[in-house]
Amino acid sequence: MHIILVPGLWLDASSWGEVAPALESAGHRTHALTMPGVGASGAESAGIGIADWIASTVDALDRLDGPVAVVGHSGGGNVAYGAVDARPDRVGHMVFLDTFPPGEGGSISEFPVVDGVIPFPGWDFFDDSDVADLDPQTRADVAARAKSVPERVPTDPIRLSDERRRAVPATIITGTVPEAQIREIVEKAPSWAAELAELEKLEVIELGAPGDPTGHWPQFSRPGAVAEAILRAIG
Repeated sequence: MHIILVPGLWLDASSWGEVAPALESAGHRTHALTMPGVGASGAESAGIGIADWIASTVDALDRLDGPVAVVGHSGGGNVAYGAVDARPDRVGHMVFLDTFPPGEGGSISEFPVVDGVIPFPGWDFFDDSDVADLDPQTRADVAARAKSVPERVPTDPIRLSDERRRAVPATIITGTVPEAQIREIVEKAPSWAAELAELEKLEVIELGAPGDPTGHWPQFSRPGAVAEAILRAIG
């Protein structure tokens, strides 16, 4: 199977560098993406929004023959879901790495804007539970590689149009929210998780064992576990 790997904010294709080899060793072909405008100046990226990131992912998908899985980490989950909405008949499985699918009009989040772009805000910006499994060296390495993203991308509303997206088998690989809590969210279906509740085939895979939780960036802290979970999801 072809596996398209969509990074989250501030990351590029290299963020999958320790995950992709295990997927390739299992016989799959990986396609790690770098989104338009990542690392560009405010002037260079002023016109780039979430629709452009989705279009770039769809372009990658359209170049492939055969079965395709689309994996999205964090804000990349919005991008992946937009691509699935655009090509529901071409995607055999979608995987959300520590994120949920957005609903129509949903966005990623808001972050401080500097000189027309959104730079990586630093680890102190995030909850302790998100970063607890990242040791100091890993934090330093990832922060050094992080790149700014276009100002519009995190707050642009996503546009969804094809309800067949909900029939594509989906897996949430969760590092920060226990499966029981996700299932409770699905059952109660609050407005912010309405799209999640509409998925017809949803599997949840927890990365960490009880008492040994992972954080929001497990592709850096536990890449082997992430690869194993992706293989389980698409297998």
